[in-house]
Amino acid sequence: MTIAPGLSGRALIKGYATGNDLLLLVDPECEVAVSAPDVAAVCDRHTGLGADGLVRVVRTAALPGTEAFRAAVPEAEWFLDYYSAAGTPAAGTAAAYGDACRLLAAVLDAEGLMPLADGDSVTVGTRGGARTITRLGPLWAVDTGPARLAAVNDPAADPAAEGWDTAVRIPGLEGERAALSLDLSGRHAVVALSEEAELDAVDQCAVDAGEAVAYTPAPNVVPTLELVVPLGEDVDPDTGRRVGLARVRVLAAGTGTPHNSAEGCGAAAVALREWTGDGAPADYLLTLTTGQVGVHVGAEPLVEETALVLTGPVELVGRTTLA
Repeated sequence: MTIAPGLSGRALIKGYATGNDLLLLVDPECEVAVSAPDVAAVCDRHTGLGADGLVRVVRTAALPGTEAFRAAVPEAEWFLDYYSAAGTPAAGTAAAYGDACRLLAAVLDAEGLMPLADGDSVTVGTRGGARTITRLGPLWAVDTGPARLAAVNDPAADPAAEGWDTAVRIPGLEGERAALSLDLSGRHAVVALSEEAELDAVDQCAVDAGEAVAYTPAPNVVPTLELVVPLGEDVDPDTGRRVGLARVRVLAAGTGTPHNSAEGCGAAAVALREWTGDGAPADYLLTLTTGQVGVHVGAEPLVEETALVLTGPVELVGRTTLA
């Protein structure tokens, strides 16, 4: 008996990016009727294959509802049709997150659908807009769109002057901590910690089993929380450019559970540049528990249309055909 009748006989590719795992269904002509029960079944970590979500790799022209997008971005031949682990299609900017985009490009190359040599780029469609992914040797870089200060009702401080707007109480840490609220493709709150021991204290705290993360003022949309320990700077030996270094932990919105997110690294880098001010490096190398992500932040990171580019590895680890 198949776990997902609508996907019976179909091959799924398993891939990882920044610790997130996705299943990818290569369906160029949109022949598969993807359903929420089937996606939830294959993403289930106990009875299915296990994944954070499923991406259908499909030609933009074959996917219903993309007519206006195709007219606006004709170069986007391929589309990232993303579904959460619960089986729901991601809507708006949530459908454009960088880990899935990088995996999509890697699959296009590996499957011979669009071979990409070192330095080549591909623009793909997502329900959050077009995204351009570039191959850089073993790494993949993706533009993630602009970062903005998030609107906070009755902020605890002026973010432009003080660098923060919200007080956060985090299980495992004493007292309240100052956070800067940002909008990327989703809402983020970034907190700077003074030492790595504080980050380790959060790692050791079972925040999903007890006290929740608390925000003052309470946000309309619960953010993903980034905890950042600045570690100074280094110099890239290849380019001579200064690179900011930091350790980062990302806690999922609403749960406080550890969560790996390239976009969370983007928010952390934007906050680091804002806090440093004039003379801050534009490039950052951020270390998570699952590896490292590079982030390039434009000269004015909170001005619309400023570049924010995430760079990191992806790994395609296997393929299976469902019974």
